[in-house]
Amino acid sequence: MRLVERYTYADYASLSDFQENYSVNIPSSFNFAYDVIDEYARLSPGQRAMIWVNDAGESHMFTFGDLKRYSDKIANALAQAGFKKGDGMLLLLKRRYEYWFTALALQKLGIIQIPATAQLHAKDIIYRLNASGAKGVICVDEDEITSHVLASLPECPAVEYVACLGEREGFVNFTKAIEDASDIFLPFEQRARNQDVMLMYFTSGTTGQPKMVAHDFTYPLGHLITGRFWHNLNERSIHLTTADSGWAKCGWGKFYGQWIAGATQFIYDFDRFDARKMLEMMVRYRVSSFCAPPTIYRYLIKEDLKSYDLSALKWATAAGEPLNPEVTTQFFKATGVTIREGFGQSETTPLLLSSCFTIPKPGSAGVPSPHYNIKLLDGDGREVEAGEEGEICVDVSKGHPAGLFIGYYK
Repeated sequence: MRLVERYTYADYASLSDFQENYSVNIPSSFNFAYDVIDEYARLSPGQRAMIWVNDAGESHMFTFGDLKRYSDKIANALAQAGFKKGDGMLLLLKRRYEYWFTALALQKLGIIQIPATAQLHAKDIIYRLNASGAKGVICVDEDEITSHVLASLPECPAVEYVACLGEREGFVNFTKAIEDASDIFLPFEQRARNQDVMLMYFTSGTTGQPKMVAHDFTYPLGHLITGRFWHNLNERSIHLTTADSGWAKCGWGKFYGQWIAGATQFIYDFDRFDARKMLEMMVRYRVSSFCAPPTIYRYLIKEDLKSYDLSALKWATAAGEPLNPEVTTQFFKATGVTIREGFGQSETTPLLLSSCFTIPKPGSAGVPSPHYNIKLLDGDGREVEAGEEGEICVDVSKGHPAGLFIGYYK
């Protein structure tokens, strides 16, 4: 069962067909949690949605029915705590499975999700809470993180709710709150509109404090390209993206486009990257699609890849920095899989990519995504000629594409 076909044609005949005819059907009222996750739960509740593992030997498998149940419980818990549409919630949940349950619950309530990396110190948390006006914080139960959260609170008067995954003084026990909440959730009559803010990423520029990148509720549809045509996923795929939930790459690679395509998200919850452990996980759980920054690929090719049974791996993608062609060559020699690059920003979904219709060119980030009207312009706004350098620009004169941010908040 693929919901992707409700929103775009899924099986283009060629690259030219894809580039010329790609389009997205944007409903007048779209909510990823209701219209994708809950719809899969209605149509195929036992369909596998997530495999979660960590280095301590824990593992869990969740179906789309499970995602609906847990997100409903969390939505009830947060509604009972007084949250309402338009409030903000800072999430410091690393790669814990509760991150996905909570993010879906926030979408159901219309609460703005503000993911953040757990590497933040108190001063960083203070800035993010006050700049966004967030009303709450939910974090993992780890001393280094909870201590910074507690230290930030005296300078963050808008914060009314502070929770962590476990029992700890000064925090709501979020784990218990989930357990105690009802799993019967009645959607609000006034659910979020397409143009409302769903998600904010903090992104660092070259000067000043990080900016708040605001995305509306159509943002997930901008990742149809990512999940279906860059990661080449379907309902049989098991996909691993390495990113932590605090980064925009999590939204790119382990949330929206992948689940619209019906794939299983493989979440490997690690604190310290170890190439051998990651390869062992990929072998054990038969990962079929893998996405990571080039730095991780550079570590992987230093291992004896041919000694690992990576026969399930059919697809590989990379983004985040330039990928030198030698890495692509060595990875292909060991696995038979070509790494396909993509380029975009926290402000966008993929702008350039080597899609499933493209023969990748090593060292190239790919060709313009048909989802955007992309032009290369010089400093005077003139389209550059072939061979000239220009800035990658998105022409919005004919409309604002789903997935392109709506602006820097405040």
